[in-house]
Amino acid sequence: MSDHVDPAELQKHVKKYIIIGLLLIFFTAVTVALSYVELPTHSMNIIVGMIVATFKAALVALIFMHLNHERPLIYKVLAFTTVFCFALFILFVMANKDPLVDRGFEKPLQSIEQAAP
Repeated sequence: MSDHVDPAELQKHVKKYIIIGLLLIFFTAVTVALSYVELPTHSMNIIVGMIVATFKAALVALIFMHLNHERPLIYKVLAFTTVFCFALFILFVMANKDPLVDRGFEKPLQSIEQAAP
């Protein structure tokens, strides 16, 4: 077997990796910029941040981990993982509105405001 690598083919792969790397840097900057933007609700900030993070993770998994050339079984496992992760994100956002959660961390702020003349 020959160890000959076509330079044009190698250059094409390197160019693709550089483009994906630049996209990851861009979306990291988007994530940082979104941390300074106040959307109408805090939950919306979390959802938008998680969407950007999920997109970046998908790029890394598909391109750098070469999962875009795998067998169909891996896609079924990844689909289950994606649905499970999405359900956890939704549960995390919904937990913020749970009336059964102890909101004790808000009580000292209320007592300080009431004590002020």
